[in-house]
Amino acid sequence: MRSHSPVRTIAIAGFLTLVFSGCQSLGPEGLVTSNASPEISGPAASAIAGDMVSRLAEQIGPGTATVALKQDNTPFGKALEAALKGWGYAVVTDQKTDGKTKLISLAYVIESFEGQMLARLSTTRIQIGRAYSVTTEGATPASPLSVMQRG
Repeated sequence: MRSHSPVRTIAIAGFLTLVFSGCQSLGPEGLVTSNASPEISGPAASAIAGDMVSRLAEQIGPGTATVALKQDNTPFGKALEAALKGWGYAVVTDQKTDGKTKLISLAYVIESFEGQMLARLSTTRIQIGRAYSVTTEGATPASPLSVMQRG
């Protein structure tokens, strides 16, 4: 049986708290307000966004809809938009569409905790999250992917 260090256990507990506490700051679509730590570097933001979008695509299908994204102009917000487009999703940031387009509202939260970055992407149907170890060159997953589906 694998043992976990106390720091890793605390980080995972904190991450799960973050994932399941989305109800406290809901936006108009019932999602948390997008927020990312401005201290994250461009390479780390790109690595996290690329991994999270690939995991999101596993859940909702690649390039199947237009994603409504409210950015906060952080490196992660910009990297997330680029990653979504790279996976074939159309992205609107002004929330305007022709009314016929299948629209998926997407919110994100990136926070620093115990030397790691905790990342969460939320739609009205699904929420995914993961902890990352961050360096100046990028980021690597430090926890399993957490997936929560809503009915």
